[in-house]
Amino acid sequence: MMEHSWSWGAIVLLGVWHGINPGMGWLFAVALGLQEQKGSAVWRALPPLALGHGLAIGVALLLAALIGLVLPPLYLKWLVVVTLVGFGAYRLVRHRHPRYGGMRVGAWDLTVWSFLMASAHGAGLMVLPFVLGMKLSAHGGGHGAHMAGIGDPTLDLMATLVHSATYLCVTALVAWLVYDRLGLRLLRRAWFNLDLVWVAALMLTGGLTALI
Repeated sequence: MMEHSWSWGAIVLLGVWHGINPGMGWLFAVALGLQEQKGSAVWRALPPLALGHGLAIGVALLLAALIGLVLPPLYLKWLVVVTLVGFGAYRLVRHRHPRYGGMRVGAWDLTVWSFLMASAHGAGLMVLPFVLGMKLSAHGGGHGAHMAGIGDPTLDLMATLVHSATYLCVTALVAWLVYDRLGLRLLRRAWFNLDLVWVAALMLTGGLTALI
């Protein structure tokens, strides 16, 4: 139970981190609010951003469950380790983000943009080790887990919802504070390279996953 508490705590903390990261959505929401000169534009952007982010998490968990149908749990764990470290190294070399649409966007555009950004940043890969750890613990990490395909749709759904709800709350708080109180001057005065922090987090998570 304590091990699961740590896993759920990590999933929540990742949601907080994703919400703070401007590359995950709040900066886009603030830009739309400033463009339309309406606070409602900021709030209107948040649900599609959260939906796209949640879809990226859900797709990563679904792919892991499908791969688990043919790979033993130990192989799946090392596949996650290699993917995390490799993706972190790739992000270190290339910082380009997927470009989609312009600033005049609707709910669908925001959802797709958020899905692409979360996927490009490896958000689902960050959550996956903790969900996988809970599944392996529940099945004893043995043959039963393999036969189940590491497949627990309820746990996948709960993890996605908890993470996405945390992301939405933090993104909303940061977006409104920046739009209504701080303004974009904050970014000029207190900016640091979040991409490098993200790369370090990806590779660190991969290293910790290897120790689970």
